[in-house]
Amino acid sequence: MLHSKLPKISLQGALCRCHSARERCIITGWHLHTSATHPHRTISTYGYTQAKSLVYAKHGNPSEVLSLHTHSIGPPHSSLVTLRTLSAPLNPADINQIQGTYPTVPPFTSSLGTTQPTAVPGNEACFEVLAAGSGVKNVRKGDWVIAKHTGLGTWRTHLQVEEEKVMRVEKEGLRSEQVGTVGVNPVTAYRMLKDFVKLDEGDWWIQNGANSGVGRAAIQLGKRWGYKSIAVVRSRPGEEGEKLKKELQDLGATEVVTDEEMQQKGFKDQVKDWTNSGRSPLKLALNCVGGDAAMAMAKPLSSGACMVTYGAMSKSPMRVGAAMLIFKDLRFSGFWVSRWSDAHPEEKKRTVDELLEIMRRGEFQDTPMVGVGWDWGTEREVLVDAVQGTLEGYRKGKGVFVFGDT
Repeated sequence: MLHSKLPKISLQGALCRCHSARERCIITGWHLHTSATHPHRTISTYGYTQAKSLVYAKHGNPSEVLSLHTHSIGPPHSSLVTLRTLSAPLNPADINQIQGTYPTVPPFTSSLGTTQPTAVPGNEACFEVLAAGSGVKNVRKGDWVIAKHTGLGTWRTHLQVEEEKVMRVEKEGLRSEQVGTVGVNPVTAYRMLKDFVKLDEGDWWIQNGANSGVGRAAIQLGKRWGYKSIAVVRSRPGEEGEKLKKELQDLGATEVVTDEEMQQKGFKDQVKDWTNSGRSPLKLALNCVGGDAAMAMAKPLSSGACMVTYGAMSKSPMRVGAAMLIFKDLRFSGFWVSRWSDAHPEEKKRTVDELLEIMRRGEFQDTPMVGVGWDWGTEREVLVDAVQGTLEGYRKGKGVFVFGDT
């Protein structure tokens, strides 16, 4: 659960409770602005930037290993840029890195002046350039940037990096939350729809985990490109389930079913009815669940179709029947956006720019988010509670650190 001491907002609009009588919180659109009587603590008398970072010295449960560390950052020189974090999401992969179960983890170093080597979690964020060294060429003070690669360590108020580690984005008409969350979920959805099977207008595809950030982005992009989709979600009781179905249909899903409905015997025939007696092929499946549920989703796929796996929420293996390979010639592939981004930096920038332009024009609905305010005086427990909350079941939205008076 997110901590009650801190102002918390749904980034779709909500009332805000101030945590101090001396502060006045103002919500405008998606932003959390905090006006306080104490001054900004960003720059010290000697030109050093004062920063706070969530760090961990060993892998484990976030509530047990995360600490809040205060340190100073010197003025940038050469090709260095000093950045202030505006917003940073809390993704499941970030938690896995803290636990030590993710394929890549940030390095443990003493660069922040901690008593023992530590790592900073977080892979996504929107940053504002505070200052740039004399050798910096492509960004300047006031620009917004995002990380080029994963592992930058984004759960901190400020950082200093080489210019080559970030990419500039056009900030006009965008909120920092949109920019800070574009590089993982929307990019994953975009590339999976484009890179594995050639989908033509009117073609069908199916996905599980359709209520996730990737799922919602894929629904909207697929609708934009003229594809028809079947969205599979976990069963929810009564009115809650119907509300979610309508929500995904409004985003652009052609059909919405529960995982229980998908695993019933008649589901394959139902898909045949939707796809014009099978004459409209079901070419692609996007899988983030795994296990038997993924195999149930594979059964109605057309011959020569492809299932792309990008997650394994069930933590169960997929048992692929020989008939799927021999008689239907199905392909089973995987996609890891971190590896793709590292291998295709220019294509990532083009994809990010296109997605942000769609958002700028108001043609993309953001994933529901819950803002967690991070000011200079925010306590460690508040931040860690928010991180721990991402491990829980149903949530009202993706947790996002929204940085205020830092």
